[in-house]
Amino acid sequence: MCNVRPFCGLRYNLQRINDPSTVISPPYDIISPEERLLYHSSSPYNIVRLESSEEQPGDAPENNKYTRAAATLDQWLQEGILVRESEPAMYVIEHRFTHGDIERSRLGLIARVRLEEFESGWIRPHERTKREPSVDRLNLLRACRANTSPIMGLAGTENGELLKLLRELVDGEPFINAGGGDNTTCRMWIITGSLAMEEILSFFAGRVIYIADGHHRYKTALRYRQEQRAARSSTTGDEPFNYIMMSLMDSSDPALAMLPIHRLLRAQEPDRTARLEKNISPFFHTDELLPPLATPSETVNGWLHTLEIRKRDGAVIGLYGLHGHNLCLLKLREDADLKSLMSEEELKLWRNSGVVLLQRIILQKALGIDTPELEAGYLEYYLDALEAKTRVDSGEYRLAFLLNPVPVSHVLETASAGLVLPRKSTYFHPKTPAGLVINPVWDEA
Repeated sequence: MCNVRPFCGLRYNLQRINDPSTVISPPYDIISPEERLLYHSSSPYNIVRLESSEEQPGDAPENNKYTRAAATLDQWLQEGILVRESEPAMYVIEHRFTHGDIERSRLGLIARVRLEEFESGWIRPHERTKREPSVDRLNLLRACRANTSPIMGLAGTENGELLKLLRELVDGEPFINAGGGDNTTCRMWIITGSLAMEEILSFFAGRVIYIADGHHRYKTALRYRQEQRAARSSTTGDEPFNYIMMSLMDSSDPALAMLPIHRLLRAQEPDRTARLEKNISPFFHTDELLPPLATPSETVNGWLHTLEIRKRDGAVIGLYGLHGHNLCLLKLREDADLKSLMSEEELKLWRNSGVVLLQRIILQKALGIDTPELEAGYLEYYLDALEAKTRVDSGEYRLAFLLNPVPVSHVLETASAGLVLPRKSTYFHPKTPAGLVINPVWDEA
């Protein structure tokens, strides 16, 4: 069953850190090399030095970015830069941000969650992942023996029950009030006391958690748990390595924001894209073109707005690169025969899913990109649709596929059915920063 617990977290000592904004950072997987340098320079104590330390010439098994991260963590504890919570706690966080020209406030709960195999059904993934990032996170976990950032989980609710509970728990001034990237602010309250804990534990008892973001880190924690169990003659099941730090949010929260992840395609040899429209004609209408507007920014915003409107009539995908500077709208035919590409269960869920139709019909069937190795060779993923258009215009890429965001309800339905979406199908915005609290897994506290 789902098991959520408080823990004695490590957090920055605000008597030593004047501005928390200088020491937090986004999670490792969305930091560019340039951004990493900026976070490094913002403070000698920025969490990026643990979360995403830099490689250096001459790195070796005994001295590398993982061992340096572990040494840095020990040093910060000795110097009092980081302090340990005196009693088990959970942490309520609030994100304030603007999305779609609307100011939003999103609440979440940082806690330890017991690791469960996916087969149990208590923790459910929703998209595929590749192996490499898990190796990186495993090396970091082995060295630091701590979760330096929480993964994001969704508690499935119908009427926002978790959101109501978190609002009741927030009282007084926050412990942390920090600015983040993308014009966001993040506030955090420390929650202790038996009554609050009882309410939280009662809410999560018997409830399923869906992984929204952090599949790699979850799989890494499972692998680390396996290693720790194998290294011991006996275990109780309550050791900290049996848990992972999560930022838990309400699936019904209207402030949950999802961004689409667009696809860019490199030219193939021989160039199969020249025959693309013909090959996909049994499945898609390709007769509507959207012309460019006065500026590239206006053009892309207009295209994305049209895609959002057209999704009400069924799946629609934007294809850029085959018709000059026009965007071709790919609309699924009503009589499209998808039975050879999807099972009956998949059809019920995914017939109107643009990201799945792109994967199954266009990438796999029409273009032959049907293995992880081919995906790595031909595809790139971009949040910024304007950047995607620019990359095609420059000739760096052959085509861009623009998508609508996946609805949160679709994520839950897919995971509940035991299925997974293509990798990089979803992007929950904003990400929970690293550095608000660290979960040590080296002792019983």
